[in-house]
Amino acid sequence: MNNRTVIFGLVALIGFGLCYWQVNTPMASTGATQAGMMSTILDAPAQAETSTVLSSEAEEINWMTWEEAVAANKANPKKLVVDVYTDWCGWCKRMDATTFKDPKVEAYIAKNYYAVKFNAEQREDIVYDGNTFSYKQNGKRGVHALAASLLDNRLSYPSVVYFNGDMERIMISAGYKAPDKMLQELKYANGEADSAEN
Repeated sequence: MNNRTVIFGLVALIGFGLCYWQVNTPMASTGATQAGMMSTILDAPAQAETSTVLSSEAEEINWMTWEEAVAANKANPKKLVVDVYTDWCGWCKRMDATTFKDPKVEAYIAKNYYAVKFNAEQREDIVYDGNTFSYKQNGKRGVHALAASLLDNRLSYPSVVYFNGDMERIMISAGYKAPDKMLQELKYANGEADSAEN
């Protein structure tokens, strides 16, 4: 292989990487391409006013531990939404950065649910309902027994588990959810919509 072939290969690889990055960034998905940048810049004052209104209405999600949510639920029964994640899960991180930062999702969860972040690979024991749930090593990784129980041993991340005020599971929903889909699911689990699939 000569130097020219190596350089051409590197240039092609870098070009592909930049194209992939541009396609997968939030700006590309909103349609703000180079041709549309000028209108985006010109509309900035109007957008700034809108985002101020939305952010003042949005309430940040008060993430709790499992134990905190169970205790809060005993004092004041309310539905629970449990985000089951792992530290290595890319879709979990994306959901944290987008879906759970959406003002409508934040406000709806804050008003209607106790929100729990549960790391499916956490090492600390949890005592719940007279049982002790522990981390179980399995090869390089393992799983916390409570995560396995919450997900009926269908370990998929991210997964969202919904409970009613009596701590009875309403449903398990596996996979990444965009904000609109998440809001639809939250409403369905809260009894406000006919179907989470609409």
